[in-house]
Amino acid sequence: MTATELYTKGARIWLPDPELVWRGAELLQDYKGEPCTLRVQYEEAEAPSQISMHLHRKIERKDTESEIQVKDKTSLPHLRNPEILIGENDLTSLSYLNEPEVLYNLKVRFAERNIIYTYCGIVLVAINPYEQLDIYNNDIIQAYSGQDMGAMDPHIYAVAEEAYKRMSRFEQNQSIIVSGESGAGKTVSAKFAMRYFAMVGGSQAETQVEKKVLASNPIMEAIGNAKTTRNDNSSRFGKYIEISFNRSNEIVGAHMRTYLLEKSRVVYQTKDERNYHVFYQLCASAALPELKKFSLMGADKFFYTSQGKNISIDGVDDAEDYQSLKDAMKLLGFQEKDIAMIFQIFAGILHFGNVKINAKDGESSEMAEGQDQGCFVHPKDPSIGVACRLFGVDESQMRTWICNKKITTVGETLTKPLTKAQAMFAQDALSKFIYSKLFDWIVTQINKALHSQTKTHRFIGVLDIYGFETFQKNSFEQFCINYANEKLQQIFNMHVFKLEQEEYVKEAIEWSFIDYYDNQPCIDLIEAKLGILDLLDEECKVPNGSDSNWCQKLYGKHMKHSHFQKPKIGMDTFIINHFADQVTYTSAGFLDKNRDAVSEEHVNIMKASEFELVGELFVDLTEDTGKGRVQALQTGPRGSSKQMKKTVGSQFRESLTLLMETLNSTSPHYIRCIKPNDLKASFVFEPKRAVEQLRACGVLETIRISAAGFPSRWTYPEFFQRYRVLALSRDINRKDFKKSCTVVLPKLIQDVDKYRFGKTKIFFRAGQVAYLEKLRADKLRACGIMIQKHVRGWQMKNKYKRLRTAALGVQRYGRGKLARRYAQYLRETRAATTIQKHWRGYKTRRTFHSVQHAVVKIQAAVRGFFGRRAFQKRLYEYKTRVIQSRVRTFLARKQFQKVLYGIVKVQGHFRRRKAKEELRLLKIEARSMENIKNVNKGLENKIIQLQQQLDSRKKENQDVVEKQNSAIKALEAEKDRLLISSTEGQKASNRLAELENELRQLRAELERERGEKQDLVSEKEILRQKYEQDVGVLKAENSSMKEELDAANRKLQEQMKISATTGGNEKWEEQRRMLIAEMESERQHHQRLVKEHNRLLQRFENMQGEMQMLTSPTKGHKRTPSDISQLSMESVASSVSPDQKEEEEKDDQGYGTEKKKRQAPTPPTAAAMEKQMKEAKPSPLATDSIPEKEDAEKTLPPADIDVALILKLQRLVKSLEKERDTIRKKFEALEEQAKEGTGFGDSAFKSLKMQELENENDKLKREVAKLMESIAKTTNFNKGAKSTPAGKEFLARKLSMRRKPDKQEEEAAKTFHDQFEAMTDELERRREECLQLRSLLAERSISTHAVAKQSYGGQDEMVNEDNELTMAYKSQRDIIRLLEQQLQKTEKELKSRTSEYEAELQDLRRENDKQNKLIQHSLSLTSEAKIEATMQHEITRLTSENLDLREKVDQQEEQIRKLKKMLKVYAKRLKEGEAAEIQAELEKEETKSVENVAHIRHRERNYMGMLEYKKEEETPVVKALILELKPKVATCLLPGLPAYLLFMCVRHTDFINDDEKVRSFLTSTINGIKKVVKKHHDDVERVTLWLANTCRFLHTLKQYSGEKQFQTENTPRQNEHCLRNFDLSEYRQVFSDLAVWIYQTLIKNMEATIQPSIVPAVLEHEAIAGLTGSKPSGLRGRSSSRAEDTPEYSLDSLMKSMNLFLRVLTQHAVDPELIKQIFRQVYYFLGASALNNLLLRKDMCNWSKGMQIRYNLSHMEQWLRDNKLQESGAGSSLEPIIQASQLLQARKTDSDVDSVCDMCSKLTVPQIVKILNLYTPVDEFEERVPISFIRKIQQKLKERESTDTSLLMDLKFSYSVTFPFNPSSIALETIEVPEQLNIAKLVVRC
Repeated sequence: MTATELYTKGARIWLPDPELVWRGAELLQDYKGEPCTLRVQYEEAEAPSQISMHLHRKIERKDTESEIQVKDKTSLPHLRNPEILIGENDLTSLSYLNEPEVLYNLKVRFAERNIIYTYCGIVLVAINPYEQLDIYNNDIIQAYSGQDMGAMDPHIYAVAEEAYKRMSRFEQNQSIIVSGESGAGKTVSAKFAMRYFAMVGGSQAETQVEKKVLASNPIMEAIGNAKTTRNDNSSRFGKYIEISFNRSNEIVGAHMRTYLLEKSRVVYQTKDERNYHVFYQLCASAALPELKKFSLMGADKFFYTSQGKNISIDGVDDAEDYQSLKDAMKLLGFQEKDIAMIFQIFAGILHFGNVKINAKDGESSEMAEGQDQGCFVHPKDPSIGVACRLFGVDESQMRTWICNKKITTVGETLTKPLTKAQAMFAQDALSKFIYSKLFDWIVTQINKALHSQTKTHRFIGVLDIYGFETFQKNSFEQFCINYANEKLQQIFNMHVFKLEQEEYVKEAIEWSFIDYYDNQPCIDLIEAKLGILDLLDEECKVPNGSDSNWCQKLYGKHMKHSHFQKPKIGMDTFIINHFADQVTYTSAGFLDKNRDAVSEEHVNIMKASEFELVGELFVDLTEDTGKGRVQALQTGPRGSSKQMKKTVGSQFRESLTLLMETLNSTSPHYIRCIKPNDLKASFVFEPKRAVEQLRACGVLETIRISAAGFPSRWTYPEFFQRYRVLALSRDINRKDFKKSCTVVLPKLIQDVDKYRFGKTKIFFRAGQVAYLEKLRADKLRACGIMIQKHVRGWQMKNKYKRLRTAALGVQRYGRGKLARRYAQYLRETRAATTIQKHWRGYKTRRTFHSVQHAVVKIQAAVRGFFGRRAFQKRLYEYKTRVIQSRVRTFLARKQFQKVLYGIVKVQGHFRRRKAKEELRLLKIEARSMENIKNVNKGLENKIIQLQQQLDSRKKENQDVVEKQNSAIKALEAEKDRLLISSTEGQKASNRLAELENELRQLRAELERERGEKQDLVSEKEILRQKYEQDVGVLKAENSSMKEELDAANRKLQEQMKISATTGGNEKWEEQRRMLIAEMESERQHHQRLVKEHNRLLQRFENMQGEMQMLTSPTKGHKRTPSDISQLSMESVASSVSPDQKEEEEKDDQGYGTEKKKRQAPTPPTAAAMEKQMKEAKPSPLATDSIPEKEDAEKTLPPADIDVALILKLQRLVKSLEKERDTIRKKFEALEEQAKEGTGFGDSAFKSLKMQELENENDKLKREVAKLMESIAKTTNFNKGAKSTPAGKEFLARKLSMRRKPDKQEEEAAKTFHDQFEAMTDELERRREECLQLRSLLAERSISTHAVAKQSYGGQDEMVNEDNELTMAYKSQRDIIRLLEQQLQKTEKELKSRTSEYEAELQDLRRENDKQNKLIQHSLSLTSEAKIEATMQHEITRLTSENLDLREKVDQQEEQIRKLKKMLKVYAKRLKEGEAAEIQAELEKEETKSVENVAHIRHRERNYMGMLEYKKEEETPVVKALILELKPKVATCLLPGLPAYLLFMCVRHTDFINDDEKVRSFLTSTINGIKKVVKKHHDDVERVTLWLANTCRFLHTLKQYSGEKQFQTENTPRQNEHCLRNFDLSEYRQVFSDLAVWIYQTLIKNMEATIQPSIVPAVLEHEAIAGLTGSKPSGLRGRSSSRAEDTPEYSLDSLMKSMNLFLRVLTQHAVDPELIKQIFRQVYYFLGASALNNLLLRKDMCNWSKGMQIRYNLSHMEQWLRDNKLQESGAGSSLEPIIQASQLLQARKTDSDVDSVCDMCSKLTVPQIVKILNLYTPVDEFEERVPISFIRKIQQKLKERESTDTSLLMDLKFSYSVTFPFNPSSIALETIEVPEQLNIAKLVVRC
């Protein structure tokens, strides 16, 4: 079908109209194809608005019918589009693309539906509504974020999102070009685009960079915007802002470029216009203190701000804007002084404008004599003084040069007065120049503040530039603006053509070149060589250049140019044919504005300003050829310039060229702003003004280019879905839509040039879609007629059948009635007879039955009486027998229990007596063992004697046994054997009970001794320090001994030589005396060491005795460790006897009993004991060794002190000191006797005795060391005994004040101590050998003379006759050297180890420094971060301490086992004879019994539902149960098993009452859960797993808290497992908050998962066949930024996600109530997202889509019912979207207003109105929503009480979540630890 065939009767067309531009009409006859006259009928005009009332009055006067002349096909009027295409989002989707359709579509969307945005291909048309709309909030930004271009309604955010996605996905720079005339809304549109980038390019809360970018807007608006007649906030300059992004697509900075500031506005404004906003803001804030010094007044008092006679703007507060301006400057980094200086310069401009210049005349009395005619400033004019003060310049110079000018000739400089007009021009020129320079300086500062320090990856530019302008008088500014628009239009045309070409190439269709308007000739006319700008610059260089001369040059040069015309009237104007319109320019003022001159004298005055900023604005202007233009001011036609700089035109051309290069390197996006009317009335559309702007901004050119090609595009599935009604069934192939379309379409459109088949789309020429719609409508109409025909036939047939059936029915009922009447008579006769018969029979039977009943009743009464009497008798006899049997049984049982109780009582008394006797013997043996340990002498002999006695007894026993065996064999009496065996069994059982009691007593005694041995540990520390000092002393002694030995050797050799040669006895005697003196000194030193050792040994023995006294069983003391640092604790006497205590322990056992709760008396603290010890003259070594302990203990509070013990210790110390003095005196007496030389034999004997004592002393030392080591190993500092309250307090304080060494440090210290003791022993041994050798040598040398005197008659030389002394000396010297070498080797080893330990100490110091740095860093953190860091550090510290303490416990338990074995060995060795054998047999029986007990314990053990773990295993347990637990493993286990296991660990900490451990464990658990959820926040299964376990742990804490409200469903066993010591209610709140956080994380994860599926599933999914709402999508139907691999979503994918969520929640046993809350929140998000998207999509608002949406929502509701979640409230959360779908389906007539309002109870008023405005019929059979209906709806909805006026639903809204208490029926003792969790080695079930 050709286009002319569409012009038939009834066709709708557009006709030109001088008032309305275009008017709709309808053809009243067919077009035949030849030139003719067609009759048309105009359509009735709609209700006129007040703004265009005069237009409609003219229209009403016209005839409704008219005739048009049609000469040929080209003069046919434009056809109108079908109604279904009216109001489309994209104008290119219209079938007929022409000017009237574009204009009408914009009018419908704007005026009727209040939609301001419309797509036109790649252009977004934005119409200024002159009203604040709620469509720019953050919710709208979130709705458009991430959406494709055509998926949502047109919006500036959609364009911004498209640019942002193209930049991020394709790594391309983008540009958004915003253009339009003044008042069209360019600045606001650019502002919203920048706001969008700030939101999506930053975070939800704007960062500092985004704030700075947005803060530049108020500054630029203040200094660059002004009120005009067209716009209250018109931008009077162009700007291009580049917003920079990094590789993460985050804003990092920005840069601004400005173009062509309207400087003339500074000095002149027309009526009803204002100057720049900043001046009015300063005047409105003049009362502020910081502005008072500027002498500001009201804006009406300044000349520069009052010319427009309107200084205010409705709805604008200038004072408030001033504060916003100041805040924005501060945010951008402007200094306070710079801000003040900027405002000062602005104020100076205002005052300078108030300077009044007066003309001079001859009669003026103020004119000086001899002065020329000119002008002057009145001396009393205050304005010039204020202005000069604010500018910081000299007032006199300004007064002089404002009225004069300087003329420089070849030889001299002249001053020429200016006329008043010239002076005023110079005044304004200087004001404009200052303002423009300050404007540029502020822009530069803003760019510095927005400059990015990081590398810029990509940028998005926003160009806010003036649109095409044409006025009655157009000057230089309009010329530059239109020149810039010519350049932009050229880029726009090329880009549109390029997009069309790319689309055709992509789809591989054949196409011919599209002819489009090329404005390159017009651009060449302006900027080419010898173009308008070149001629203008050339004329500016001519000395006598003028505007008229320049205009004549244009006439002569360009008269033949197609785009240049000369007006018929006037010689100072010229015409340029721009792309938008012809513009007539007036040449007057072109040269002056192009020069932009300013007087050089004024510049020099300003450069000399005392203010730095003022001088900076004018600095180096004479050298800067690129910016400044300093010239001699043109005062007349003959003025000339000596220095020609770049003109305004050349600068603008260069900047425009740079802008074009930038735009060409980016992907452009266009926003065309339209001003709908000149009166600024809201939502009033004037077609005449609109069409002018549409032509000027290039929208119609886009339409023309699109119409020239294939504007309509359908995908194959969409085309098939829409037009399958036109196809035959045999042509349809549902598996291949493309093949079906290629078969069907040629049959519908025969002209193949009208369409093209692409790869994925079908392309249509203009009008073809309308033709297809006509065919479809005709087809549907024909189908409708056919359906009506068949329906009406069916109705008539049914009517005939009903009439025939009714007639037959009447006949049938009449005949039946007669028959029934006769039958009734027969039935009544028969009935009467039957009644008589039955009545008579009834009466007879009644009489018989009454008699029979009386007889039976009498018989029953008699028989019952006899039966009851017999029964009572039998019952009496039976009860008697039962009572007798019960009484006899009771008496027998009572007698038996009495006898049994007596027997048990006797046995108990006898066994208790035996046990006490045995206990006494064991204590005696224990004390004797302690004495044996302290007494060494004679122990070996005693053991040998005992061994010999044991051997003899064994022999005797063997003889006796042999005799007994022979006697037994002889007797062979079976009775005696049984008696013996029974006796032995009884003894064994009694012995077993005694040993068990003994074992319990030994354990209790061992627990007491643990605390007692701490004193010995402290003594051990003192001795170790003493040994370290001894090592140093010995080193010094060794070195001195080495030197002395060398000297002695040399002296001995010399003596031997002298004796051999000269025999000098005198020298020998002298040498011998010297050696004796040395020996005496060494002996004295050794004696002092021996005394000190004896003193220490005696003190040790005294303390041992004191310990035995303190551990006396009569006192019943208990000892408890009070500190980890080896401090001793006092014992506390018990108030009960051992017997009473033993009975209480037997009767009061178990967890949580009264014994456990009873508090012991308050003992003295360890701090008090240590303080008293220090006051009693403590050892200096001990004092030096524990400085840290003293500092730590100073903070402890005073406690009770055992005064008796302190006094006793003081007496012991005094006695030791007396003994020391006595020994010292004796030793001094012995030394005096030795000096007198008497008794050499006694001296030798004493020396030997001394050696013997030293050896014995050494043995004692070793024994003491061994005992100390044994005590240190067996002492338990943590859990060996129950700590007293004071001990707990002291332990807690020490733990908090000191850091425990870790395990490695403790092992290293232990190794070092062992090695040190070994070396000390070796050193002592070798020192003793050296002393022995020296004593022998000295004694031999001293006694040489005595020997000679006794044996050789006084001849000394005979003593060494055979040189035996020399030989002995050599041998001893060799021995000494060997010992010295060994000593040196030992010293080297000691030094090497010392260096190693020093290195370790350095590492520890570095670690300490690191910890200090961490502490300093933590101090700089915020409170929350500091708390978290502190908690983490505390957890780490407590974990390490727990590991160390646990290891010590294990070591001490091992030591306990060793001590038990040693006790058994000693007991066995102390027994003699038969007792030893009996003891051995009992030990065997004990071993067997222990084994049997172990088996019985394993078989009959009842678990208490706890898990025991070591302190050091806390982190591995948390890691295994929380961090490493995978959901797949958890699904195979008991639901909530991790929570149960964690609580079982908590129960054990409660069982042992370790608050530090439970606090550490719960903190680790919380941190572990947070860590795993944060790490796997996007894993639904893992988050669900820990939501379920956190809730289960919370419920378990409540269930076992012991509170009655949570125990109602507990079993008795579960109540026994309740916590006894801890109240964890605060931790319950912490876990509740944690569960809420995990719940929110899960909800966010679910929402993110279903977000992509919501719109395709709920809105776009079309499950009902035959209902489709698809329409042509236009150019915006495809998004150029859409990713190719985007997955497809549907309703099935949404249902799969829901099923997945439910499956995961069910698998992990989430509470059913919580599941309901989760799905209620998810369904709310689903419904809110769908509704928000529906409100922003016009293509979804139709009846068909409403039906499809409701059907899709029914699937979601059915899913809830299938999974029994309908009671969760999730269905009610879908009510808003359900009501929206029902609103789309409802009738929309005036009678339905009430029902619609009642139906939409969950929708807000804006939502209802928005849906009604967006409602668009898909087919012609539907009707649009009348405007009157919408108005009535609005009026009706005003009666609502709801104040919610939001358009979009809040996607961040969340229902409050609760965790109802859900107790568990699982018993904790039945839970076993599975192997999959890998914690079997870490915890112990108990």
